[in-house]
Amino acid sequence: MSLAIQKSEKYIIMPFRKNKQKLVAAEMRPASSEAGAIKIATSMSDRFVGVAAYAVQVDEESGDMNAPRLLASFGEIPDFNED
Repeated sequence: MSLAIQKSEKYIIMPFRKNKQKLVAAEMRPASSEAGAIKIATSMSDRFVGVAAYAVQVDEESGDMNAPRLLASFGEIPDFNED
């Protein structure tokens, strides 16, 4: 019997504020679908310096998130691909 890693795709919205000229994450919000994540990010975009909607792969056992996929962004967001 092999143990398969249970992964599922979750949708999150990450708003950003400025603090001393640096972007800082505000409270993350979940969404139930890709369309819902984009809709929530759009509605939050006028209240934050930046907002991003992501789809992420979540390991159901450990809760670890990886492989973020940007769905939509508004304003300033950090570049997570910077080295």
